[in-house]
Amino acid sequence: MVCQRACGLRSQEPAAGGGNACAAGGFIPLEPEEHRVTKTTLLHGIAGAVLSLAAFAMPAQAVELKIGLQDDVDILDPDQSQTFAGRLVYTSLCDKLVDISSKVEIVPQLATDWSFSKDGLTLTMNLRQDAVFHDGTPFNAEAVVYNIQRSMNLPESRRKSELKSIEKVEATGPYQVTITLKAPDATLLSQFSDRAGMMISPAAAESGGAPFAQNPVCSGPFKFVERIQNDRVVLEKFPQHWNAANIHIDRLTFLPIPDSTVRLANLQSGDLNMVERMAATDAATVEADPNLQLLDIVSLGYNALYINVGDKAPGLIGKNKRLRQAFSKAIDREALYQIVYEGKGSAGNQPFSPASIWYDKSRPVEPRDVEAAKALIKEAGFDRVAVELRHANNPVVTQMAQVIQAMASEAGFDVNLRAMEYAAMLAEQTAGTYEMGRMNWSGRPDPDGSIHQFVTCDGGMNDVHYCNPKVDELLNKARTSTDYETRKALYDEANAILLDELPIIYLGHEAYLYGLNKKIQGFELYPDGMIRLAGVKVVE
Repeated sequence: MVCQRACGLRSQEPAAGGGNACAAGGFIPLEPEEHRVTKTTLLHGIAGAVLSLAAFAMPAQAVELKIGLQDDVDILDPDQSQTFAGRLVYTSLCDKLVDISSKVEIVPQLATDWSFSKDGLTLTMNLRQDAVFHDGTPFNAEAVVYNIQRSMNLPESRRKSELKSIEKVEATGPYQVTITLKAPDATLLSQFSDRAGMMISPAAAESGGAPFAQNPVCSGPFKFVERIQNDRVVLEKFPQHWNAANIHIDRLTFLPIPDSTVRLANLQSGDLNMVERMAATDAATVEADPNLQLLDIVSLGYNALYINVGDKAPGLIGKNKRLRQAFSKAIDREALYQIVYEGKGSAGNQPFSPASIWYDKSRPVEPRDVEAAKALIKEAGFDRVAVELRHANNPVVTQMAQVIQAMASEAGFDVNLRAMEYAAMLAEQTAGTYEMGRMNWSGRPDPDGSIHQFVTCDGGMNDVHYCNPKVDELLNKARTSTDYETRKALYDEANAILLDELPIIYLGHEAYLYGLNKKIQGFELYPDGMIRLAGVKVVE
């Protein structure tokens, strides 16, 4: 299988910038001998992956778009999933109540318009009357009621904290829903622009039960065909979609290929039409290829180290904030981004980037301080501390983990790296059995979406297992105000606590890089990193 070959490869590329890595920070991580491959072996693996992709060719009259993903998707159920790759698939598979524009404005999708009551406690949404689910059942107000209640009540749902403000939802007309809130919620529309707003077929969900994710039924421009784990997800155009006239792709195939070198090779050969989250080290190659184009945009999200501070946490770092503070001080964030991302993106120490209006300027990114880190380790009662860092098994993340390992070692941490398949890593984080994990978050238009669910006691994505009632109070209060200054003060206060206790060590904010065949026209960049295909054409 493509992915089996790809995952078996290790990047041979040196630290980004080659010899300049020393100048950027002096850290050139070396791969262990057993992880090195010869150039011949690498080329054979690439060739095999290219040939394997060719097996999925479509008839000449059909327009197929093949997209190389950095990771495999997790579970194809919007209420349960949490991966970026999953969201990329959902963007074509599952329409939402609302979407965002390229300027991060909330815009209609399945809801045509909406309004809040003067007291902010009631949201009324009018719905499209020309939408239908992929199984032929109608999209209407009752379907919206079902979906929101499922997101709130399904035991496995990760959307519960996102919709915590909702008291009840009811159909007040065939194509109108009224949502009553416990308190005003400035974040709700933003939540509806992502998985909490995705609509699945109630009939399919009820008949499918737990295995619904094996055959997901939504209402997006493409319908589900098949998924082979770690190999591909295949969708095809849904002719009954309300915007079908603006969809010019007949078949859409997502291929998870963690190795960036293999993804690039398949893009160059034409066996992929597009790659997302392309390695910065490949940018120059794409720009130099007359058949390809490079597009990039700074993301809304962040890169971070998640530290398990829960009861099941193994090791020492989750039990002692001095050690977490020491680890943070050991990292040169500016050098990290120069080495791994060749300066694309920006260093950071908060869930919001320095370019964001929500960034706390009073707490800028601190320079690396190895001596301070050593002193904190001593204060905690140790000379050296062992830490296991789990990370996704793709070359870019692996390189970042290796650089962090080298930096932390100088301060007194013996970091053991454990590369894992991404979905398996997420499962262990949810269970609370890991020590430290290297994670990405793609960000949301509203600041709440990048912080609340990750650090509140009952947060749906609180994989650090952190719980501080004061942080909960501040972040819950921030949800109830529409005044910028009020919300900003609350986020600043919460961030101050989090920067002290450090259940999450924020590293920075990368840019999304896309490599595309020049035959693809009409593709528009969005800062959430999603691939929206309305209006996109493949021109011969």
